[in-house]
Amino acid sequence: MIIYIFSFIILLCVVITAFIKLNPAFGGKPTKEQIEFYKNFNNYVNGKFVNETPTSLGMSASDILSMLKDSITGAENRKPHGEIPVESIDWEKIKSEKDSLTWLGHSSFLLSIDNKKLLLDPILSTIASPVSFAGSKKYKYSENILDIIDKIPPIDAIFISHDHYDHLDYKSIVKLSSKVSHFFVPLGVSSHLMRWGISKEKITELNWWDEMNYQGLTIALTPSRHFSKRGIFGSDATLWGGYAIIGKNINLYYSGDGGYDSHFKKIGEKYGPFDITLIEGAQYDRRWFWAHMKPEEAVHAHLDVKGRNMMLMHWSAFTLAYHGWKEPIERALKEAKKSEISLIAPKIGKTVLLDSNIDVPFSSWWDF
Repeated sequence: MIIYIFSFIILLCVVITAFIKLNPAFGGKPTKEQIEFYKNFNNYVNGKFVNETPTSLGMSASDILSMLKDSITGAENRKPHGEIPVESIDWEKIKSEKDSLTWLGHSSFLLSIDNKKLLLDPILSTIASPVSFAGSKKYKYSENILDIIDKIPPIDAIFISHDHYDHLDYKSIVKLSSKVSHFFVPLGVSSHLMRWGISKEKITELNWWDEMNYQGLTIALTPSRHFSKRGIFGSDATLWGGYAIIGKNINLYYSGDGGYDSHFKKIGEKYGPFDITLIEGAQYDRRWFWAHMKPEEAVHAHLDVKGRNMMLMHWSAFTLAYHGWKEPIERALKEAKKSEISLIAPKIGKTVLLDSNIDVPFSSWWDF
């Protein structure tokens, strides 16, 4: 009997390994040459990227048990009960030369800065997973946001913050690739793109604080406190971060994912003040406080980076934690009011002009 069980386990491991290798959605692995290059950096230790603040990814047995309990009981309204109202995209406004921002849900944005069309973490698929039969499914929207790839104008650059499935989507990247001039990614993430057929010449890898000029824009990868993992085994083989994107009239900060830490003040000192900050503040939990910020922490991060206007992201698309789906924006609005900051909350699909007076009439569109 023991030999049969042992044989079954070996066979299962072989099948899983083969499945991962054959399924391109899992991505690739950094080459030996890349790994040797990464060893030159102080945020790459013992074959893994590390946070500025030492961070343990482990969970205690009690944490795991409490998660199982929360999976059953959990908060009410973890998912919306109906379709999320989405505004029809104004393509003429996006194609104009005016600086603008269009939220596509979760942490995906279509930007126009200095008439350069930019995409941030585009995930336009219906599920954040390498397979269709398991994973977090995207909420239903009143408009089909998934068909924008066919209508989207040529994209000057895509920016990827890290390689988790709710930020780096295989199907979206492959379908967008012919429309995109260049990709900016943290160290190691190019291995995924190259497996998906993106040429090396179209990809720029960046380490934290790396800065470059791209078609007149200043681009910098900024630190975050997070982690990376694409396959079933191993983690932190690729880097994670956020971006400062500086144009002639707009200075924008995109936080990527990550817990609250001292890096925000450093970013503010180096690149602030920012006209608009896009900051994650959802999918939080006390058991992974280091990976995602609470809404109140997101507001504090906005203040740390010296932001003028803030937009909360990482919500309204997937249920990846145990809080209510609209709790993040409600808590963020309360904290923003207390801290006397401007927090905008446009509908998904609405294009916001990034002029000297960024103004979005308030509407609690999430109450339906």
